[in-house]
Amino acid sequence: MANLKLTKIAKSYGGANVLNDIDLTIETGELIVFVGPSGCGKSTLLRMIAGLERITSGSLEIDDVVVNDVPPAQRGIAMVFQSYALYPHMTVRDNMAFALNIAKMPKAEINEAVNRAAEKLQLTEYLDRLPKALSGGQRQRVAIGRAIVRDPKVYLFDEPLSNLDAALRVATRIEIAQLKEAMPDSTMIYVTHDQVEAMTLASRIVVLANRGIAQVGTPLELYERPENEFVAQFIGSPAMNLIAGEITETGAQTVISLEDGGRAVSDVPTTEADLGLKVNIGVRPEDLMRTENDAIYTGKVAITEALGEVTLLYFEKGARKEALVAKLPGIQGITKGEVVAMTAPPDKVHVFHEGQSLLYR
Repeated sequence: MANLKLTKIAKSYGGANVLNDIDLTIETGELIVFVGPSGCGKSTLLRMIAGLERITSGSLEIDDVVVNDVPPAQRGIAMVFQSYALYPHMTVRDNMAFALNIAKMPKAEINEAVNRAAEKLQLTEYLDRLPKALSGGQRQRVAIGRAIVRDPKVYLFDEPLSNLDAALRVATRIEIAQLKEAMPDSTMIYVTHDQVEAMTLASRIVVLANRGIAQVGTPLELYERPENEFVAQFIGSPAMNLIAGEITETGAQTVISLEDGGRAVSDVPTTEADLGLKVNIGVRPEDLMRTENDAIYTGKVAITEALGEVTLLYFEKGARKEALVAKLPGIQGITKGEVVAMTAPPDKVHVFHEGQSLLYR
């Protein structure tokens, strides 16, 4: 399989820049997931890797060979689209064998490749059916099987589960994870807007925003140590709470006096030069807990959502732009209109200045 290196990749349409200065190295055997808001360029970047979009500037290397001008069919890449793109008049077997037939491979080799892929994807009993006789999840597996039989250097997945209902998404996501385990040397790049897919499938996640890369890291790195406010709020649901304040004590632990009247202590280290610095603290809803004193936030509950395993509390906005959200374990019995004080452990309090985490200065 293959490694990829993207150096200063940029894409523009006319005078409109879509992506700028994309630097990324993908090692053999990784499953890299591109995530980001709609319109951030994740599918465009995937299509440039596939050769379906021209690279405006920069270089793309596959196994140390620059492939900017190499046609898609010669890059050793197979792409799985969200629309399945199956031929409705062909059986599953013929759909999976189509590219191999075009390449004029020997019949015996084609049959072996199709049967091997069908066994991996549990499609053997469906090989003689037409796509219309399959469920959405089975059709997507056929589309994946069509990629597998080609034995490509790199697999590209463009939101492959977006057309499936919730239950099928879960089942097919598990199947893709199992497929990756069965093909540990395969290099895969996966585009999705679904955080659960990204967090559960990825070796590393690439978060795209503002025409570039906001952060690259393992799922836990992005969740526990976001480099900026965008990643902090994009990764995790409900999103991380941000509260404005000012640094009033520095050292190994930092004390922040908050605009809402609360007080936060963070393990993010600061120096005397940071005294008076205007910052935002970030606290994930699940890291908040009730307290009797030294509250980060005290407010009136506007909405409660008791979900069984957790209870979500949405506080009244007041002068805030966004309502603070707390995610507490189990059934809490907290009612609308109740005033509740919340705090968080110092190691769970992030500190951001001008949108960037103070941890990464």
